[in-house]
Amino acid sequence: MKDKIKIAIDSPAASGAGTQSKLIAKHYNLFYLDTGKIYRYIAYEKIRNKKFFNYKFIKKKIKNLQIKELQSKKLLSNKVATEASIIAKDLKIRKIVHIFQKKCAYYPPKKFDGSILDGRDITSVIVKDANIKFFITASTKIRALRRFKELKSLKRKITYKEVLKSIKKRDKSDYERRHSPLKKTKDSILINTSNLTKRSCFLKIKRIIDKKLKFNGNL
Repeated sequence: MKDKIKIAIDSPAASGAGTQSKLIAKHYNLFYLDTGKIYRYIAYEKIRNKKFFNYKFIKKKIKNLQIKELQSKKLLSNKVATEASIIAKDLKIRKIVHIFQKKCAYYPPKKFDGSILDGRDITSVIVKDANIKFFITASTKIRALRRFKELKSLKRKITYKEVLKSIKKRDKSDYERRHSPLKKTKDSILINTSNLTKRSCFLKIKRIIDKKLKFNGNL
């Protein structure tokens, strides 16, 4: 590959974008960042450190943030998700997070051949000049079922109805927020995962990536 590749993915919650991003990252040796986890991380820290929570505190936390910290199962609770959607509306916090995200996108560790970021405003704000952009989605009920199964596997006491309500609330927040709302850009390729297995979805995305990279001389 001649140049560093940048792939940007946006999606509503539980669409399968994270799973696909990891598969793509592994296959093409790309640095992967789940940007939504950063807001969950901040939300978790807010819940834990209410007395000390301010912009200075956030800056320090993000500056010293290690990617492995974003993989904590503690970030998957509904309480954290709800708090994250509120935090994501704060323009000052978004600016702090955006600096970290852009650094990951444009300056990934040297051992990688590029980067792949997924979130809510990656194609429209963070990596506008990405080589390839995707908008991954699925029906609300299917997304809620996926998140419900994920939480049940973590032994969380929660009902499908509660998860569905949470997903709908998160969608409303993501699509309607004032700053950097979730939207499909004109140059993003739509992938609906409702009726696709993880494998078939990956192969569909891989065909698109291979075709685009070959056309642009990256393979």
